[in-house]
Amino acid sequence: MSRKRISLRQELPLLVWLVIVWGALWQNFSPGNLLFGALIAVLVARLFYLPPVELGGRFNVLRAVPFALMFLGKVVVASFQVLFLAVAKGPKVISAVVAVPLRSHSDLLVTATGHVTALIPGSLVVEVDRSTSTLYIHGINVRNAEDAAQFRKDVRNTEAGLIRIMGTKAELSALNQELVP
Repeated sequence: MSRKRISLRQELPLLVWLVIVWGALWQNFSPGNLLFGALIAVLVARLFYLPPVELGGRFNVLRAVPFALMFLGKVVVASFQVLFLAVAKGPKVISAVVAVPLRSHSDLLVTATGHVTALIPGSLVVEVDRSTSTLYIHGINVRNAEDAAQFRKDVRNTEAGLIRIMGTKAELSALNQELVP
C-alpha cells in the first residue's frame, strides 16, 4: 500500500507535538533528549500512517478569548443544572441521542466541536460520522423535539465560534453567507 507523501510543512506540527510529549514523558527537555525524541517522532510518522491535520492557517485570538469565557460560563451553568437534575429528579431525567450535522468537514473542527461539547456537563459525544460530519451526542434533559432542536442549535453555535477562531477562509465566508438573511 502506498500512501500520499505528506509535506514537511503539514507534518511539522505533529512532529513538534511528538517531541514535546517525548520531553514531558521523560521529564527531560535537554537538547540531547529532544533530539532523540525528534528522531523517534520522524520514525513514528514515517512507519505509521497518520492522516495529516489540515490547518486553516489562521487563528483569531480576539475571537478565542470571548469563546473561552463563554465556554467556562457554560461549564459552570451546566454543572449546576446537572447537580439540580441529579438531586431533584434523579432517575426520572429524560435524555436523548441527538444527531447534529456540522457545517465543516475539517477533521480538526469536527474534533474540536465534539470535544468542546463533551466537556460541558450533561453532554457526551457517542459517535462521529466522519463522511457526513455528523456528531451523535447524548444530551441530558432532552425531553422533546424542541429541546433537541435547541441542543442542535447550541452545538452548531459552538461550531460557528470555532470556525470564527480557526476555520479556513472558505468556511468563514460560508458561515457569514449563512448568517446573512
